[in-house]
Amino acid sequence: MNQPALLIMAAGMGSRFGGPKQITPVDANGHILIDFSLYDAWRAGFRTVIFIIKPEMEPDFRQAIGAHIAPFFEVQYVHQRLDCLPQGYGVPAGRVKPWGTGHAVACAAEALRDRPFAVINADDYYGRDAMQAIYQFLAANGAPNAHAMVGYQLRNTVTEFGYVARGVCQMENGFLTGITERTHIEKRGADAAYLEGDREYPLPGDTVVSMNLWGFRPMILDELWRRMPAFLDKTLAENPLKGEYFLPSVADAQIREGLGTIRVLKTNAQWHGVTYREDLESVQAALAEMTAQGIYPTRLWDPANLNKA
Repeated sequence: MNQPALLIMAAGMGSRFGGPKQITPVDANGHILIDFSLYDAWRAGFRTVIFIIKPEMEPDFRQAIGAHIAPFFEVQYVHQRLDCLPQGYGVPAGRVKPWGTGHAVACAAEALRDRPFAVINADDYYGRDAMQAIYQFLAANGAPNAHAMVGYQLRNTVTEFGYVARGVCQMENGFLTGITERTHIEKRGADAAYLEGDREYPLPGDTVVSMNLWGFRPMILDELWRRMPAFLDKTLAENPLKGEYFLPSVADAQIREGLGTIRVLKTNAQWHGVTYREDLESVQAALAEMTAQGIYPTRLWDPANLNKA
């Protein structure tokens, strides 16, 4: 079996943050948030990293992170281009928003070359245990249609400063039975609620949700491309400028049709992410505390620190 790769989705526009949040420093040493996930990934065993970015972002990404992790990883860049679509489909006039997480992963099919892979967001912090769990799952022998995701408690994944999108999970015997993408979830004390139209629906704080930390066998790539025309037919008719092809929606469809399984690897880890500019201060404080506790060294990419990791 080929060694698992780590696929990092970084083509999002960061509109709610108000700038290029993926390359915004989060500590005094200039580390960006993805540095910490990459450090955890290296400790878990990953040695190949593929960034999914917009073409115009590549120079900044190479400078901000690619150069200093190159001694430790095989680093590749995949462009999520709007015109990377099935034959017969084109980009609607006025569309500038990327097509979503499912499309992003589909764009990386050639780079993955038949290897299992994990998927994460560039602007989320997942925690060391989560990265180890997904690597161990992928490194073990498994059926071609046996996938996994790390499930977080909803209360550990919301922000104080606005709304977030999360995949709300349904499970049975440790396996995902369904996942529903809720695009507007707000914190409500220790719990949360999702808004749909002009109505609000409560969600308990211990609801298991997806943070887009997935572990896939290569066959998911065929599924992503096979299902894309149906998504495009609907989106081009109803929401051509902003409709998104969500990765959890494809996983959900595969489960419901009996075409694969997704094991849920639960974690109590606290998510940290920069959805809004106001989130940045709390993320910086959390990472500073973890560094003070010795969870992370002051200089992540010092070879001496990596040898001790």
